[in-house]
This record gives sequence, structure tokens and C-alpha cells, in this order.
Amino acid sequence: MTKSLPSEAEEQRVIIGKVGAPHGVAGEVKIFPLTDFPGRFAAMKAVMVGEERLAIAAVKERPRHLLMKFVGYETRDKAALLTGKLLTVSRAEAAPLNDGEFYTFDIIGLTVKDAQGETLGKVINVLSTGSNDVYVTELASGGELLIPALKKVVTGIDLTAGEMTIDRQQLEDG
Repeated sequence: MTKSLPSEAEEQRVIIGKVGAPHGVAGEVKIFPLTDFPGRFAAMKAVMVGEERLAIAAVKERPRHLLMKFVGYETRDKAALLTGKLLTVSRAEAAPLNDGEFYTFDIIGLTVKDAQGETLGKVINVLSTGSNDVYVTELASGGELLIPALKKVVTGIDLTAGEMTIDRQQLEDG
């Protein structure tokens, strides 16, 4: 799963990072990755920063963040204007996933049904627990249901139909 979320822009965008404070006097800013694919930054030539597409002049990796310099933002004062803005890419530029993997923003909003087709509710959040993700589902009858993202429990995900199918028996036995 990825931590990336879509922005509210007209074209669906995937958030991959956030600009922090300027670093030094030459226009570098701290970038805090918000993606499971932080290695992507080294190969990037441009990225949307807020509503502006900016060419990337340089990227340096640090243990907890990156340092990035953008063309046209060569001073500390200019770079400071970017602080707090989100870095996004188009859905088409999102990192490819393996079969059976989904982005978090694809899962949130899915209608959850059991094997008999009974609608249980909608996924409202995805929790990353370390061993496996957990889909927080708001039940139609009220309350929440926590569904572990395990193949024996989640038997199907159909993004086109906007549905997730679960095996209630496995959930209850789990």
C-alpha cells in the first residue's frame, strides 16, 4: 500500500511529498516524502508544487527527508514561498504496483460486501499496522468494522465497480 492520497485538483493527482522549510541560502528546501516509493525523487525532472509545475534542479537524500532545489527558486526567500505546499504527480505518473496491490486512495470509498452480496458499509480509512493493513469500514447499520487486508478475508477488490468482497466467516474466525 502507499501513503499517497489524491489532491482535490480537477485532474486526479497523487501526493508524494510536502515542502518543508528552506535549507541554507541557495534555495534548497526540505522535502518530506509521503510515499512508499521515496527513491522516485532521484529520477524526477519536474513535479507539481501546489498549483505550479516546477523543474527540479537538484535532489539530495538525507536520512529523514530530501533536499530539493527548483529552477526559478534560487534564493532562500524565494524557496520559502514553497513551504507547506504539496508535491503531486498525475495518476499516470504514479509508481506502478504489483498485481493485487492497490493505492490507499483506491481502497477508501469502496463499498464492502460479503460473499452473499449483502452490503456491509464503506471503507473510510486504511491503517498501516506493520504486518498488514487494516480497512476501517463504516457499517451501514452504524459503528465500524476493522477488516484485515488478508487474502483469506478480502476475497476480491473491483475498483471499476467500487466494491470489496470479504469472507465474513474468515473475519469471525480470524
